[in-house]
Amino acid sequence: MIALVVGLAVVIGAIVALGTRSDETESTATGETVAFYGDSYTLGTGASAPDKRWSTILSTERNWREINPSVNGLGFINNRSTFGDGDLPSQVIASEPDIVFVTMGLNDNFSFDYAADEIETQIADDFERMHRALPDARFIVVEPFWYTDERPRSVDTIIGWVKDAAGQIGADYIPGASRWIEGHPEWMADDGLHPNDDGYAAMAERMTEELAKLGI
Repeated sequence: MIALVVGLAVVIGAIVALGTRSDETESTATGETVAFYGDSYTLGTGASAPDKRWSTILSTERNWREINPSVNGLGFINNRSTFGDGDLPSQVIASEPDIVFVTMGLNDNFSFDYAADEIETQIADDFERMHRALPDARFIVVEPFWYTDERPRSVDTIIGWVKDAAGQIGADYIPGASRWIEGHPEWMADDGLHPNDDGYAAMAERMTEELAKLGI
């Protein structure tokens, strides 16, 4: 298992080096402003076009004004030093959203062996910082995504930290997302790491089901 995780980290690192940040999705939406704090699975890497990613599918259906500055390889500590104009939480705050989605934690598994304490602390710090700056926003925290049927033990540990931090700020919490694409290799893009259009459509469908439970 250790060899598997190390190997995946090398592959992810190569993708991180090529990763870019998403600009705000152009839209004529007139509804609520919804900001997404996420990594490549929220950026939509692997999709054929931005409008095929789950966040944009949901936003279009709900007339939301989508703010999605998500970044390939981003974690609560991973890849945080690549920003020249403030980190992603600062961009979320600056957008003054009505709703904030947090879909983070996948990439921190690749730093877990040497930075577990730092990851746990940063999760709580990010949540508290955004909640303090956006006291009227509704926060929706999604269980961190995962992408292989094999799971290092760190996945469940980080999930627990994210869930606990969500509870500390009174956020809505969506469980189970780490297994949404499990067992469906046909939903993966050619890189074997990210969902394809069908995978993102399936994620959007599951997210819709979970949001209905929250009355959204």
